Amino acid sequence: MMMQERTYNDAAGAILFDAAVSPQVDPDWFVPDYWRGLGALRTQAGGRGGVAIVATPVGECVLRHYHRGGLVAAMMGDRYLWVGADHTRPFEEFRLLGEIARLGLPGPVVVAARYSRHGLFYSADLMTRRIADAQTLAECLAAGLLDSELAEEIGALVARFHRAGIWHADLNAHNVLVVPGELYLIDFDRGRLRKPATAWQQGNLQRLRRSLVKLGAAGHGDAAFEETIWQPLLYRYGRTLTP
Repeated sequence: MMMQERTYNDAAGAILFDAAVSPQVDPDWFVPDYWRGLGALRTQAGGRGGVAIVATPVGECVLRHYHRGGLVAAMMGDRYLWVGADHTRPFEEFRLLGEIARLGLPGPVVVAARYSRHGLFYSADLMTRRIADAQTLAECLAAGLLDSELAEEIGALVARFHRAGIWHADLNAHNVLVVPGELYLIDFDRGRLRKPATAWQQGNLQRLRRSLVKLGAAGHGDAAFEETIWQPLLYRYGRTLTP
């Protein structure tokens, strides 16, 4: 289904939504207390500050509030410098997810994005459809489910995005979802379309490798990790990137 982009402006800011998913999106949709009052909210760890799972009229969705990370978070919190609506974090991620869907790649189905102005700054939220029955790759690793076969599938997944020029700004084990018969990449904040090039593609892969090692994938030794996880991942990545 082709995206039908619509914009709703109000005194606080604007909402960008896909009318093909929902013909109407109200400002209340981005307020967790609204869903809590309906008994339609539950929280979940993930990302900075976690996310909310909300039961909307279009099905279960993930509501994520944008938070800064690192040292700047102590000063800026959830505020970002205003440089125009089209350059807000949620609008850019909304449109990138639309392109990912158009390309037939496995990413979240975007529902709506919102920014709220605060003088020279803005805060923001994004709503996507929940991917049911999913575990993160980090959870699979903790449960001992990461083997050579799954590693190969991850390599193929990443290669499909790289072949299309999709750069993920934070490719790590928490942003790969595993469901029966399919894998997904999620959280494309700051991601963008780029001309395919070895430098950024390898940078993405090394970021994923560091994440896996940090979470204990090399717990049985570097040689075992290379042989059973990383080399199978790279093998399938290369075969998929240049079939």
